Amino acid sequence: MSKALVRTGSSASSGSGVVPAVCSFFIPGVGQLINGETDKAIGVFAVAAVAGAGFLVGLPIVGGIFGLVHLATHVYAVGDAYLQARKK
Repeated sequence: MSKALVRTGSSASSGSGVVPAVCSFFIPGVGQLINGETDKAIGVFAVAAVAGAGFLVGLPIVGGIFGLVHLATHVYAVGDAYLQARKK
């Protein structure tokens, strides 16, 4: 992983968390990746991608359920990226 994406404890200023939150808004999981939480980033991205694909494929039958799961995952990704960046 690129060192440019991961903040280190000593050289990072106390950021506001806006950058990881905005990144996760556009692509779920990228904010977690910026915060250095690689495993969580992969999990969030995988759930969002599968739920988004399920929404598109299963639209008439269970697409609404997949859409809600994707929306919940997306909101979680933005909120978690913001809060975790504020903690650091």
